[in-house]
Amino acid sequence: MRALVLGPEGPSVQDRPPSPRAGEARIRLSVGGICATDLELIRGYMGFEGVLGHEWVGRVEDAPDPAWIGRRVVGDINASCGVCAVCASGRPTHCPHRTVLGIQGRDGAFSESFSLPVANLHAVPEGVSDEAAVFVEPLAAALQILEQVHVRPTDRVVVLGVGRLGQLCARVLALCGADVAAVSRNPARLALLPPAVRGVSLEEVDSVAGADVVVDCTGNPDGLALATRLVRPRGTLVLKTTTHDLGDASPVPWVIDEITLVGSRCGPFAPALRLLASGAVDPTPLISATFALEDGVAALAAAAERDVVKVLLRP
Repeated sequence: MRALVLGPEGPSVQDRPPSPRAGEARIRLSVGGICATDLELIRGYMGFEGVLGHEWVGRVEDAPDPAWIGRRVVGDINASCGVCAVCASGRPTHCPHRTVLGIQGRDGAFSESFSLPVANLHAVPEGVSDEAAVFVEPLAAALQILEQVHVRPTDRVVVLGVGRLGQLCARVLALCGADVAAVSRNPARLALLPPAVRGVSLEEVDSVAGADVVVDCTGNPDGLALATRLVRPRGTLVLKTTTHDLGDASPVPWVIDEITLVGSRCGPFAPALRLLASGAVDPTPLISATFALEDGVAALAAAAERDVVKVLLRP
């Protein structure tokens, strides 16, 4: 099968034999989405080598439970062991034995077919297009903020960085009725924000200082330092950025101002699918380009360009 593979010399599209895992569903890719994590993996984040990709929608070709065969699905990217103490305590996304699709110990979705445990699968509602469904994983990650932080309608919230994930975080947070501002140095990305979110240029960033909640989606090592500058004393910083390089943010203000830091990663798929099905969130305006899987290397290069938000891949 053809696959977009990250090797020691960088990414390439190559023939790769299928590697089905016993007891798992085999899925044929319909659409994949490139995210900032994929670009960081290429730079060395996590030391990953193998098939890239963890944002996807596809159809089940084979499964231990025949009821899943033929269904259009998305899936949780963390494949946990299900039996350790961490899993038993209800924290499977932190299972020490887990593999993570296209990130850690498991080939990803940017191939003609791949496998995941049936327990990870979620059926896509009929009215949700493939182009919308491919955003379920990052939309779920945006919803994870609300699982971790009580965002009040009276809060002032700032989202730093309005790229792939920041756009979705801003949309989700605005649903709470909070005063949401999103900061970017890129006017084209600010123009994509919905009316409920106020766009703020980097030159105007001091106008949103003193926020109750600041979410760092910059994908930049310097984002945390800026977030620290903007949050009020006893406010909350939500950290969504994962980069290969570490920044220079100092923990001193966190102590002096008694800041709460919240690391935030994967989130719940079911409510993300409900938001898409209801039309409460429409991510499709964020699609910048679609490439064939065969042109995956060019797609990765396009995804790294300044004015590009979401790049999709189709087999």
